[in-house]
Amino acid sequence: MAKTAWVFPGQGSQTVGMGADLADVCADRLAEAETIIGRSVLEICQDETLLSDTRYTQPCLYVVECALTDALKDSGQRPNLVAGHSLGEYSALYAASVFSFVEGLKLVKRRAELMSQASEGRMAALMGFDRDQLDAKIAKTVGVVLANDNNAGQVVISGTPAGVDAVIDSVKCKRAVRLNVSGAFHSPLMADASKSFESVLAAIEFDDASIPVMSNVDPTPETNAEILKKRLVQQMTGSVRWREISLGLSEAGVEEVVEIGPGKVLAGLIKRTCKGLKLVNVSNLAAIES
Repeated sequence: MAKTAWVFPGQGSQTVGMGADLADVCADRLAEAETIIGRSVLEICQDETLLSDTRYTQPCLYVVECALTDALKDSGQRPNLVAGHSLGEYSALYAASVFSFVEGLKLVKRRAELMSQASEGRMAALMGFDRDQLDAKIAKTVGVVLANDNNAGQVVISGTPAGVDAVIDSVKCKRAVRLNVSGAFHSPLMADASKSFESVLAAIEFDDASIPVMSNVDPTPETNAEILKKRLVQQMTGSVRWREISLGLSEAGVEEVVEIGPGKVLAGLIKRTCKGLKLVNVSNLAAIES
């Protein structure tokens, strides 16, 4: 049997109408989610304005990804490794039985609230650049860090507006896009939010993972509960090392990667980093049945 990894996308992958096919088969999950979020997940997912609000985007993605995970497990499937991009790491930890659906959703809801309140800083995506030149410029520029190392030709930088603009203006690239986000996620400017979130995390008991988890801040496969929690504490201010996670999948002997959630963002990133992996997307129940 092929060695398989399940990966979960983060904020930015959401699509209007996602989760619409879950109403009948996941009614209990959706009811639990509505109690915690305060709104119907499926109604939020039909409203583009609400779904674009970080406070709702992150919880809704988590709910949809967890529901699809449950459906995959109910069909008898199990992965050998799991990983998630930023928010997606929470879905990966749920898939690995580190915490319950409800505990995870409470964490995600609070994370989303804290991140939506962040008003400092800027983020920008850069595509098609000289990596050595980019790394050198970031190292010399105060107030900017590599937030998402997605693959060799696509990254996201984060930091002060001046720092981000300085990098964009001095590094030659095919495309640079300033992102419409409330703050400088995955950078030191999230320190206050991270500190507040750490106390929330401390109150949640983690179990050892049933499946090794590759974390954003450390792609080394891990099952120890305390190590996984420590990595999650660091995630809000640390870089998302997705390029290393992608390479680590091949090094671990993974042959098939299943992206669970809307879109094919992670499959695209992995395809450009690792050749020869079978890539599958599960964005709805029909994909599982087929």
